[in-house]
Amino acid sequence: MTDRKGPLARFTILDASRVRAGPTAIRTFADLGARVIKLEIPPGAPGGDDMIGGRDHNRADYENLHRNKESLTLNMKTPEGLEILRQLVRQADVFIENWRPDVKHRLGVGPEELRAINPRLVYASISGFGQSGPYARWPGFDSIAQGMGGLMSVTGKPGEGPMRVGIPIADLCSGHFCAQAIMAALLEREVTGEGQWVQTSLLEAQIAMLDFQAAQWLIDRKVPQASGNEHPLTVPTGVFATRDGFINIAAIGQTMWKRLCEALGAPQLVQEPGFGSDPERVENRDRVNAAVGELLRTRGTQEWTERLIEAGVPCGPIYSVDRMFDDPQVRHIGIARPMHHPELGEVEVVGLPMQFSRHPRDAGPLEPAPEQGAQTDAILSSLGWGATDIARLRARHVV
Repeated sequence: MTDRKGPLARFTILDASRVRAGPTAIRTFADLGARVIKLEIPPGAPGGDDMIGGRDHNRADYENLHRNKESLTLNMKTPEGLEILRQLVRQADVFIENWRPDVKHRLGVGPEELRAINPRLVYASISGFGQSGPYARWPGFDSIAQGMGGLMSVTGKPGEGPMRVGIPIADLCSGHFCAQAIMAALLEREVTGEGQWVQTSLLEAQIAMLDFQAAQWLIDRKVPQASGNEHPLTVPTGVFATRDGFINIAAIGQTMWKRLCEALGAPQLVQEPGFGSDPERVENRDRVNAAVGELLRTRGTQEWTERLIEAGVPCGPIYSVDRMFDDPQVRHIGIARPMHHPELGEVEVVGLPMQFSRHPRDAGPLEPAPEQGAQTDAILSSLGWGATDIARLRARHVV
């Protein structure tokens, strides 16, 4: 693998996670220069990964999720596999898994066992519902967490029933929260010299993402309801039809409301009875939206966008994914990163959504996701295993 540099280049991570949440967490480290060794079940060994996101299900997704990693096939259910893992742990900074909570303990690779080998190790776990409790052994899946975490109850149009969000948000957010926890543990280790066990779950990550909707219940004892494309607490904020498409508008508060009315050529709406404050406009939501919507249908999306931005009103067009990537601002920020793939040729993947002044994200090439076990021989050789031993391990599906 190409020698990459970055702010996390000094760290080595063992990635035993599967599907999406764990790999999402570790992709951040890989993009920031850390050495990531992806531990995969060897061909012929029971329990191979046939889940969504695997190589055979969606190659585009797999490449986007597992770039910049190395792959080591390893059967941790065998004595030799466990010995290889212990060798790797002695040199690692982080170990991450997202198995069901009991699996790591049955395998003998829980945080106590691995941190006994390397006390500096940060052990990270992502589960569906937590490491303990009545649902701890339930299998975790994104849409299940969206439902149990309250998100589906506030998504979609009023009266149409629960609606899943169009991205695996519980998976993604649990991965990002886990990455933050790992970063914090690595920083704390610089003071104490010791690692620790960090945990999150799809359920708690999803609940945390409810944010102000959760606060409505916890503080005001108000149960949030679905409000479709509109904001539940401020009007007019949402999607409006134009002459040739749609536009998103966020006229939050009195100042934005006045600017919107003036840009629409209808300053009299500010004085309309029932339109004078956010609470009043929420109470008269349908009337406000009807008045604003009638005016917006007289011009096209681009013209309204230019007018409203000039007036200082937050707004924007609504893109399909292809049009989004073609937007000049999206092209300017460079979030789509080029990558050369030996089979697919020149492709693009979604880059890391953060910038560092000393480590530009486009400074070096991205490495495509590894083929299964592509670095197995090299990694084992670095640990002292000879060619004959490696062949023996491979024949017994240890690697």
